[in-house]
Amino acid sequence: MTKHSPSRSPLRAFASPDVGGVVQGAAALFWLPQAALLAMAVQGLASGRGFDAVIWPAGAILLLGLLRAGCEAWGARRTFARARAQLTALRAQTAAALAGGSPLDRRRAPSGLAASVLAEQAEALVPYLVRYQPARWRATVVPVFILCAVAAFSWVAALVLLVAAPLIPLFMAIVGWRARAASEAQMVEMGGMNAFLLDRLRGLATLRALGAVEITAQRLGEAAQSLRRRTMAVLRIAFLSSAVLELFSALGVALVAVYVGFHLLGPIGFGAWGRTLSLGEGLFVLLLAPAFFEPLRELSAVWHDRAAGEAALEALDRLQRNELALPGANASLTRAPTGASGGPPAVAIHNLHFSWTGEQQEVFDGYELRIAPGEHVALTGPSGSGKTAMLSLLAGLVPATRGEIVIGGVALTEHTVAALRQRMGWMGQVPHVFAGSVEANVALGRVGVDTPRVAEAVRFASLEAVAQAHPSTSLGEGGGGLSGGEAVRLALARIAVHPQADLLLVDEPTAHLDTETAERVADALVELARGKTLIVATHDPVLASRMDRTVSLGSTDAMEKAA
Repeated sequence: MTKHSPSRSPLRAFASPDVGGVVQGAAALFWLPQAALLAMAVQGLASGRGFDAVIWPAGAILLLGLLRAGCEAWGARRTFARARAQLTALRAQTAAALAGGSPLDRRRAPSGLAASVLAEQAEALVPYLVRYQPARWRATVVPVFILCAVAAFSWVAALVLLVAAPLIPLFMAIVGWRARAASEAQMVEMGGMNAFLLDRLRGLATLRALGAVEITAQRLGEAAQSLRRRTMAVLRIAFLSSAVLELFSALGVALVAVYVGFHLLGPIGFGAWGRTLSLGEGLFVLLLAPAFFEPLRELSAVWHDRAAGEAALEALDRLQRNELALPGANASLTRAPTGASGGPPAVAIHNLHFSWTGEQQEVFDGYELRIAPGEHVALTGPSGSGKTAMLSLLAGLVPATRGEIVIGGVALTEHTVAALRQRMGWMGQVPHVFAGSVEANVALGRVGVDTPRVAEAVRFASLEAVAQAHPSTSLGEGGGGLSGGEAVRLALARIAVHPQADLLLVDEPTAHLDTETAERVADALVELARGKTLIVATHDPVLASRMDRTVSLGSTDAMEKAA
């Protein structure tokens, strides 16, 4: 298994810029000679030297501009290539750590959450490395050179810049702490929503058959609204950091402009090391003042990239250390209560036609079947004979091509299927176990299903002796922590805790189980089905013999055999 040192911060590997970032920072310093040449040209015009004072400074300014643009373009390409390479390496490292972990580890991050971190959230590292790191380097180096150049002409102007500069990082740091927390909360919310959606999509048949689709959609909608609020909070903080910078930079430039103006006019005669600034020198100082704040302004523009990038790095680091928890995995769900039925329903199937999508051969061609109220029926037949299709049709999970299905005197249609499902107990061939607690897996959000009732259902399913089946125990994605037989008994507990279920639809409950476990599951199923209508698809002759009647599917005459 890949080991990860918890003492090593994932941010250290990205603490310093590469050669591309250094070149981009150095390119910003070309403004110093450009500003000096521009001030020299204006001074020459003011001295009456005419057009000759402008020609060679203009050519030099153009040459320096081209050189600056070339350095910035080369540095940006180099930085981007390095960022993609680092992201690829970090993704590979994280994937290797995930692959080295046990799939049975209940602390393992759900697939949807891991995929969200690796694919979506990790992309935040690219702007962090391409935009924020070079901007931070420029904000560290360029103002120092400009401050020295300004101080050489006027210590007052340099003092104004020196006083204004620390206030910007101070307030931006205060805002940045909040921005990082907001970005982390946003990414956790996004990952949790993706994991929840993927997990529920995998178990959609279970949710539909047990009438939990609406509450699941409601929960997903609430998660989407929460993500929207967190995203807007991140944006508000990002705009706040820009406002802080613009305020102090505007004040700094204004104060320098006021000083230079009054100094050139005469009212302020100090601050220039005992002499008076010329027009060119004053213009040079004035041109450098906005450039002093320009790296800080650029840093503010990418401050959100820093918050998002560091949050992504932390998420990847926690994923490698198997510490990325799914938020709200055990959150309680609620939905409207359903009324009790008036007795077990009869089931009538008339002239049923059905074929799977894309297949011409019909599974059922004018099929007829009658099941009395409270009768226990076993559907048998070879693989592909339509046992699972019949249960899916009865549960309304797939639509019939033609024909009629009547349950308890109510025709099964798209308008009645939701109400009819309230009286159904469904157990699929491979029960889906959701990431979360045992209690949440058994209750599935049904009103009135509290911890004592779940504990009673767990005891009924003979899971009380299984340590990992305690109601408060968390299960991994796909039932991590439970064996196949224990997952089947968990599905039985879901039905047992549903008091309105008087039509039980069960698909291969004893398949792939050892003899002892199969017998235990069959006993619990027969006990649970007392006073209810039970339709079970099975290849198990022992289980079929315990039913009231056996219906053989796939035979030429579709004979119904009494048990």
